[in-house]
Amino acid sequence: MESAIEKRTVSQVYWRLVPMLFLLMFFNYVDRVNVGFAALRMNQDLGFSASVYGFGATIFFAGYVLLQIPSNMMVHRLGARVWLAVILAAWGTISTATAFVWDATSFYTLRFILGLAEAGFLPAAALYVTYWFPEKYRARAIAGYIIATSCSSIIGGPIAAAIITYLDQASGLHGWQWMFLLEGSPPIFLAFFVLIWLTDRPEQAQWLDANGRNWLIATLARERAAMPPEVSPFAVVKDVRVWSLGILFGCGLIGLYGLLLWLPQIIKEMGQLSDLQVGFLSAVPPAIGVAGALFVSRRSDRVGDRKGHMAGCYIVAGIGLLASALVSDPVLAYVLLCFGNGAVLAASPLFWTLAGSFFRGAAAAAAIAFVNIVAQFGGLGPWLIGVVKDSTGSFTLALITLAAFFFVAAAIALLMKAEPKPQMAPALAE
Repeated sequence: MESAIEKRTVSQVYWRLVPMLFLLMFFNYVDRVNVGFAALRMNQDLGFSASVYGFGATIFFAGYVLLQIPSNMMVHRLGARVWLAVILAAWGTISTATAFVWDATSFYTLRFILGLAEAGFLPAAALYVTYWFPEKYRARAIAGYIIATSCSSIIGGPIAAAIITYLDQASGLHGWQWMFLLEGSPPIFLAFFVLIWLTDRPEQAQWLDANGRNWLIATLARERAAMPPEVSPFAVVKDVRVWSLGILFGCGLIGLYGLLLWLPQIIKEMGQLSDLQVGFLSAVPPAIGVAGALFVSRRSDRVGDRKGHMAGCYIVAGIGLLASALVSDPVLAYVLLCFGNGAVLAASPLFWTLAGSFFRGAAAAAAIAFVNIVAQFGGLGPWLIGVVKDSTGSFTLALITLAAFFFVAAAIALLMKAEPKPQMAPALAE
């Protein structure tokens, strides 16, 4: 059973760091996927076909994979504060500039550069959590900010739809241009705030009392000592666990990214809906994802199982999308789509928890980044949906294809040999 010092310290660390990571994660995904809402009008204004838009949405991930490892090594060497500030300022500036694309080439270029700018954030956040949270608390800590990906759609969807609707032609700009301008600016200001608020390591945490700080430092040191000896960052590419986890998550990301960037258009095809109605309906699947992520991550921490819970999420996601594609009633199709999309969002915290548990030191930084690099073939999802949509005229076959990838991800999760030892851990203090 946890001591009073443990309970107090973990709670202090959680409420100091996780809300800030949540806020950064929120805008990270808003600026990554808001192009899906822009497409409701941008595609027509600029003459983009489904394939052109799908390729532009996908090329983001070509840039995204290039700087994963270098970025995480910078976090390991320079600390999270400075490097996260650089990342925030860069992606905020580029996202804002997307308001002024004028053709397919400029669209592709800025999406690619945005991928470069955002490349380091998710791996950096996952690595940062390993500096602050003992193993038995990490899934909940990661879930605490990963749910921002869902909240970005819950809140961001209606906001984006409202901006596109009500600011259209304000000062001569389209509504989708205003959306990029207003949603790209906050990260630039947050870049300055993280320099003040974040602390690189527990040893520097003056906001913890001496007993709590000493307990945390000693606990993390014991966990690092119990891990295999520190290895070269280059050794991670030979580890079967790294490749298995990367391929698993890549299959999941094909569906996740496909849904994130096409969901507004998929929903709009289900009926005669306004852009504002689409924005509110798009908020329901991620709301289910938030509830699922919190429940699954806490249960996973409690029983010490990661891959079984992850497999269960992907099975539910696959069944939801497959059934949604095959039923004829649009309301039932929407409900099934909601649960399928929500289930895949619930799996994400477990991936990042596993990715940070294989190594320590610089090798841990490299492993988290490399797993994410391998997984980014999932960025083909948006392009794949666009091609299928252009070929068939509907999203039915696209949803069936995404469901198949979810089932493959579930199978890999069940078969892979990567599992932390079970550890009982009570819930964090509320």
